Amino acid sequence: MELGLLYSGGKDSTLAALLLEEFYDVTLVTAHFGISDDWKHARETAETVGFAFDRLECDPDVAHEAVERIREDGYPRNGIQLVHTHALEQLAGRGFDAIADGTRRDDRVPTISRAQAQSLEDRHDVDYIAPLSGFGRSAVDRLVEARLDVTAGPSEEINRADYEAELRALIAEQEGPGAIAEYFPDHDQTSVTNVR
Repeated sequence: MELGLLYSGGKDSTLAALLLEEFYDVTLVTAHFGISDDWKHARETAETVGFAFDRLECDPDVAHEAVERIREDGYPRNGIQLVHTHALEQLAGRGFDAIADGTRRDDRVPTISRAQAQSLEDRHDVDYIAPLSGFGRSAVDRLVEARLDVTAGPSEEINRADYEAELRALIAEQEGPGAIAEYFPDHDQTSVTNVR
């Protein structure tokens, strides 16, 4: 069975791929809007960890709408949720038997409710899987420590291909780099460098 996994090159989506590869032919798929070429970081990581890779070109209007929501709210949650929902919808239409993401049990964003998952499955005749949904952060961190080599650091310093990177780039383009700190709290990101 073919499975497309939304992939950023970080620890969560890489761990999700490792958990699913016993049961599916996994393709790591990075959603992007053409705002930057950050998707190439995910492609490099996919090659390093030994998975097939594809990219999913999403509607740039959704990125612009997400940035507007971020501005209105003053924080990124709803904008990132909008982008994730759009990416899952696009991925579901790619002909995979199943789609997945690396969301964890205690993630605040993005999240997919049971009703959203069922709707996605029913409308696209695809299975939606969130293999980390039963794992909290500390459990994920222990599994990652046992299997992956990871670089971690502040968001602006880590090469990655997540939604936030392109939304930050769009805000910087429109308002200047200093505006990013107005909307995005300081936090660390990860990039996988190897599988043990």
